[in-house]
Amino acid sequence: MGEKSNIEKPLHFGLIGKKLVHSFSKRYFTEKFKELQLQKHTYSNLEFDDESALAAFLLDTVYNLRGFNITIPYKETIIPYLDSLQGEAKEIQAVNTVLVKKGKLIGYNTDVHGFLESIKPLLSSHHKKALILGSGGASKSIIFTLESLDIKCKLVSRKKKSSDAILYEELTNEILSTHTIIVNCTPVGTFPNIEKAPAIPYQFLTKDHLVYDLVYNPKITRFLAKAKNQGASIQNGLLMLQLQADKAWEIWNS
Repeated sequence: MGEKSNIEKPLHFGLIGKKLVHSFSKRYFTEKFKELQLQKHTYSNLEFDDESALAAFLLDTVYNLRGFNITIPYKETIIPYLDSLQGEAKEIQAVNTVLVKKGKLIGYNTDVHGFLESIKPLLSSHHKKALILGSGGASKSIIFTLESLDIKCKLVSRKKKSSDAILYEELTNEILSTHTIIVNCTPVGTFPNIEKAPAIPYQFLTKDHLVYDLVYNPKITRFLAKAKNQGASIQNGLLMLQLQADKAWEIWNS
């Protein structure tokens, strides 16, 4: 997980979101602190039911932290409360990591790094177009990353968000045959609702498809299982999470 940090005093970190009982981050960073002999460091789940509760926290209490991560549904709504955005976060307008420095809240996006490094080894020459399921903050990072690789993206959602987006019920064999990457950016299928899966026509998937689920719990979601049954290559979101978390740790120690 990296070399021991040169920061010796106890520091406090956290994850901001809505429902975090099964979150990856707290377990991951607690293990990292133990490995780096930084057991006095802490990482807490910080749950907020709505934006007003989050806003109250950001006005004062947040400054007790060295940094924090952000997950659904606050990756976009947190931006007005930050002092600045850096790198990809500025262009994407979605934040998943914040550094607290000299009383300032500085937003970053490490999802791009995590997704890029986890999907690059899986790509083949025929992967030219992608379907992105879901229109939240996570999808912005995925689209940005794929387009940086010259892969064209089409957004799929329950309601049309733009003229370029399509509805789930509009997916056809013709569309799936040309869009051989499919990324689920929704929470559908996450534990405990493991029997659910995005409503795509799985019968049109083939061995040429790469199907990626940002969900990591369970390891094989119903979405991935149905795709695998059609011969598609599959990948869950765990490696992406590990990579983005390590990038966040670099930022907090900068």
